[in-house]
Amino acid sequence: MARPRKRRRVCSVPNFKIFGPLNNSLDEKESIILTIDEYETIRLIDLEGLEQEQCAERMDVARSTIQRVYSEAKKKVADSIVNGKILRIEGGDYILCNMENKKCPSCGKGHHRHGRNKQF
Repeated sequence: MARPRKRRRVCSVPNFKIFGPLNNSLDEKESIILTIDEYETIRLIDLEGLEQEQCAERMDVARSTIQRVYSEAKKKVADSIVNGKILRIEGGDYILCNMENKKCPSCGKGHHRHGRNKQF
C-alpha cells in the first residue's frame, strides 16, 4: 500500500490565475494546470532565491519532493510559453501557512484559510 501524499505548506496563493497568449484562437482544452504547490515552489526558488532544501523546509516536505515538483512545474511553464498554451493555476494538495489565526513559523505570515484541492 502506498504512503498517503503529504500536503505541502503554501504561504502565498497567486493573485493572477490565468496566463496565456493574447490571441484567443486557442481551444480551452489546450490549457495546462499548474497546481498551487507547483506555483509556490517556483515562487520560492526562482523569485525568492531559496535553495531546494530551504524551499523543502518552508513547504514541510522532503527535498526530493521539491526537486520533483519543481521539475514538473518548469516543464509546464515551458510548454505554455513555447507552445502558446493557456496556463491555469489551481488545485493541488496544499495547506496555507496559518490555521487558527496563528502565524507561519517559516515565513511569519498569517492567513485565515486552508485548502485541499482547492479551486478559487
